[in-house]
Amino acid sequence: MDLDAVRTFVAVADAGQFQEAAATLSITQQAASKRIAALEKDLEVRLFTRTARGARLTIDGQAFLPHARELLRVAERADASVRPGRRALRVDVVNRRIAPAVLLQDFYRTHPDTELDIVTLDADVDAAVDAVASGTIDATFHAVRPQQNLPASIRTNLVIDEPHELLVGPRHPLANARTVTPAQLAGHRIWMPGLAARGEVADYYAELATAFGLAIDMLGPVFGNEALLDEIADSPDVATLIGERSRYLWPDNYDLRRIPIRHPAPIYPMSVIWRDGDPHPALARLHRYLDSRRTNKSDATPSATTWTPTWRAPQLPLKTTTAAPQAMSAE
Repeated sequence: MDLDAVRTFVAVADAGQFQEAAATLSITQQAASKRIAALEKDLEVRLFTRTARGARLTIDGQAFLPHARELLRVAERADASVRPGRRALRVDVVNRRIAPAVLLQDFYRTHPDTELDIVTLDADVDAAVDAVASGTIDATFHAVRPQQNLPASIRTNLVIDEPHELLVGPRHPLANARTVTPAQLAGHRIWMPGLAARGEVADYYAELATAFGLAIDMLGPVFGNEALLDEIADSPDVATLIGERSRYLWPDNYDLRRIPIRHPAPIYPMSVIWRDGDPHPALARLHRYLDSRRTNKSDATPSATTWTPTWRAPQLPLKTTTAAPQAMSAE
């Protein structure tokens, strides 16, 4: 299978347009179309439906996309295996809207000479750890529970304590509050469609809901963040939870309100996860930056004004060299 054609397919799927994908790949739109046509002929299916707005994946295209991404990841690993130290530092930020992505952007602003490859793996902590252990990525960010079964080569350290905010529309009863307490949220519908039923995220929200008697609604199809924001803007009773440093944009007429949750402030803990012995020279630089920026740095335990899950691990001093981080016990 032609990897250039597969790479073009993924680029068009991500961009939703042949022209934008061609520009990303530094080829002509005609060349991109020819690659897709050849791939469709090879697979004997149509991968895209052309619309007035661009290109939409067919059902076959949707089925092929994760395998196409995996093909490219395997090819990248093969290439990196014979090009040590030449590729960019590859970091999984989980979601480009949340705290790790914001933190990595800040890191790049202060270290613009560092080559970064920011990715968002559609993976839970176990799959992300496997990607780190195999060398597919250099680091990722997840909540790591004490019972997590980590390979011997994997190291972790808590670097982010993310407070929550309540996101509501202008007609919600709490819309004009400057802050709210977790107790005030009891009885209000907190809608988080698509929230994982298992894993570290599910464990956190299950413990949070139990601790404060919250009703977190995970039901309903997931139409994306824009659809969720639109629903909240027009509703008198629907709210959701977001991280304090997360980035969301919406039209001015939505008049959405981000309200800090305090007394106590629920905290979602995230650890950086990396492989002991990873030789990438930029990894130690990233560790030093995370150490300088991490929250609650002077306090190894949560304070009386915060709430954290029972499995939150303490923050540890990061010890690194200029080449790579020293070995550290896993959480």
